[in-house]
Amino acid sequence: MYFINVILPIPIQKTFTYSVTKEEAAFLKKGMRVAVSFGKTKMYAALVLNIHQTPPELYEAKEIHQILDEQPIVNEHQLKHWQWISSYYMCALGDVYRAAVPSAFLLESETIIYKNENFEDTDILTDEEFLIFEALQRQSQLTIHEITNILGKKKIFPTVNQLIDKSVIYIREEIYETYKPKLVKYVRLHKDYEEEDGLKDLLAQLSRAKKQRDAVLTFFQLKTERKPIKAKTLIEKSGVSAPVIKSLVDKNIFEFYHIQTDRVQFKGEENELKTLNEFQEKALKEIKESFSNQDITLLHGVTSSGKTEVYTKLIKEVLAEGKQVLFMLPEIALTTQIITRLQNYFGNQISVFHSKYSVNERVEVWNNVLEHKTKAQIILGARSTIFLPFANLGLIVVDEEHEVSYKQFEPSPRYNARDAAVVLGKLHNAKVLLGSATPSLETKFNADQGKYGLVNLKRRHGNIQLPKIELINVKEKRRKKEMVGHFSDRLIQMINEAMEEKEQVILFQNRRGFSPIVECTTCGNSPQCPNCDVSLTYHKYNNQLKCHYCHYQRAMPNSCGACGSASLDTKGFGTEQIELELKELFPNYNIGRMDSDTTRGKFGYQKIIEAFETQEIDILVGTQMLSKGLDFENVSLVGILSADTMLNYPDFRAHERAFQLMVQVAGRAGRSKKQGKVAIQSYNPYHQILQQVSTNNYEEMYKEQLQDRWQYHYPPYYRLIKITLKHKDYVRVNDGINWLARAMQNVFRENVLGPTEPAVARVRNQYIKNLMLKIPPKQSLVKTKEQLQKIRNTFEAIKEFRPIRFIIDVDAY
Repeated sequence: MYFINVILPIPIQKTFTYSVTKEEAAFLKKGMRVAVSFGKTKMYAALVLNIHQTPPELYEAKEIHQILDEQPIVNEHQLKHWQWISSYYMCALGDVYRAAVPSAFLLESETIIYKNENFEDTDILTDEEFLIFEALQRQSQLTIHEITNILGKKKIFPTVNQLIDKSVIYIREEIYETYKPKLVKYVRLHKDYEEEDGLKDLLAQLSRAKKQRDAVLTFFQLKTERKPIKAKTLIEKSGVSAPVIKSLVDKNIFEFYHIQTDRVQFKGEENELKTLNEFQEKALKEIKESFSNQDITLLHGVTSSGKTEVYTKLIKEVLAEGKQVLFMLPEIALTTQIITRLQNYFGNQISVFHSKYSVNERVEVWNNVLEHKTKAQIILGARSTIFLPFANLGLIVVDEEHEVSYKQFEPSPRYNARDAAVVLGKLHNAKVLLGSATPSLETKFNADQGKYGLVNLKRRHGNIQLPKIELINVKEKRRKKEMVGHFSDRLIQMINEAMEEKEQVILFQNRRGFSPIVECTTCGNSPQCPNCDVSLTYHKYNNQLKCHYCHYQRAMPNSCGACGSASLDTKGFGTEQIELELKELFPNYNIGRMDSDTTRGKFGYQKIIEAFETQEIDILVGTQMLSKGLDFENVSLVGILSADTMLNYPDFRAHERAFQLMVQVAGRAGRSKKQGKVAIQSYNPYHQILQQVSTNNYEEMYKEQLQDRWQYHYPPYYRLIKITLKHKDYVRVNDGINWLARAMQNVFRENVLGPTEPAVARVRNQYIKNLMLKIPPKQSLVKTKEQLQKIRNTFEAIKEFRPIRFIIDVDAY
């Protein structure tokens, strides 16, 4: 008898054993998928972990239904990495499997299948595939369970997989629009006419052609704005027809060019890498020296010091050795810009992987990495890229390593991609480079302790000075009535100066929507979310109140629900309100907004970033998406509208985070020609963090924060594990957390904090309670987790507590 242990894509602690025939055992390899039944009626695509001859002791092994793969889709390195994530972050291996692979690999009996409306070519379908296609003409969706009944047989996964490959059907996911690259036609003067004398000759030459002459004069008027000129704009402004412009092109007076950005197909140009300046050269040399005796190095370079150029040099060397490179970024918005930069150097060797891609595109990248294809030598993407099937990784670059977005909070596995990347590097014997202008305290602490190498890059590229930072006291301005809406007179003056210079401005407000609170001025009541303990945010563009936790929404009422008075007022402000105020203050300029409301869909980011780069948008308002490594050369002013909300947040990392966020946002200013300016509005400009931001003093902030962390027992000295209980019955959660707190205090004494309620104590009708466990420097992490697991098992054995959701989050910050 032969048996296999499989990982099921469900949150159970153990692997399950199934029986296979001798032939199947000979064919199967670790990392292939098999279809198995689990429970009474459910079918899953499970992953083979090992093949052996020991039958399970406690149950009769069922047979597998069928083998789904010809070759393994997951390799040994990945399985080791998954096992590390599972044990370190205390989650089920099935959770890691589910998070790691694209959902097309995870077919199960409940998976819902939809037909692709654009599919027409039915000739390529086999009889069985056609049966399913026909059934989908009559019903809008089918489950795999229903397809089993239609075909009258159990082995249907291969047929469904074929249909997904042929793009006949798709499984339940948001379907993203396919992207057609938008070509925008621009006009510039032919190179023969760049000189001023050229213009005189030109006008003389066109003395008879009145319309062509008008077009040329309009072109020169538009040229004073120092922006690329669209053919469309020129036609509108000069009042001539398109053929007139065309004839000027035929006469070699004008020429057309296109600005196109396009996503999945890359232009295969490979340009030479830029030459580095002396500081970058020195940094590169130091990184290589550091890599000779350290596997992990921190590159601490100020904003706009040209870290990306240093990365490209390293990447080139690693590619020359025939190895793969993983380039991780915290934010999908960033991939848009960096792709374009790397594409110029490495052409077709780049693949991009993140959640805004459709399932089929993700499967394609997965297979390319697995087969070590040339177009998957450099993988670029957000945190989920660490799960890809790399064969021989040579270098991992984690850019902006301090970013919170690297940590996954929901659902399990609650991993930190930066830390998981360090472990992944170890498994592959690859080097790991962490880059940041404001490293996280833990990373900097590791570098100071000699665990990581440290390289500094203190000069901005082109020796441009760091931006000049001005703190504006909102309290004073309000007292003197010098505020217009949420803008101080000084900030408005600075925006005006930038606009006169034809430069661009970025304004930062970390709240989306119009206003976080709507309040009745008569009775003081404000509309709350029915499912969460939080007030509803007002979104003006569709006149709705929305909950940012559970997505509940309703129309904005005309009168107060409690007292019926019609006097409703809004408190606080978000990006949407700023955008509207700006439109009133600066009616002649284009205002853009970038937050998660305006960047829905696959190319949401790209459209806004493109418009800002081609200078169609003059002032861009946004949330923290804007702070992360974006590079716009024409931005001279950055405004932070309310620094206090970041500083007064109840979290031990609030000050560190606020410092990082503000320095990063400030770093978007003055990146190419001259020193930029930054204006920070605050009610308390004397706050030590704001003072440190204004002098860009990272070292001082680092020392002060470390002292606090040591005093109050927080990372990097102590480790943290957070335990959260959730249930819809308040009394049950309360009893559960009190029992758990007592049980943990018996073992861990004073290192247990809590129980506490989070700021929002009910989300989606589930009440939430937290406990925090601190692990002192000398205490064994493994032993602590074993004890915690024992307590958890006892907790879950108590009948009343069994329905409560028990969540463990290791390193919960």
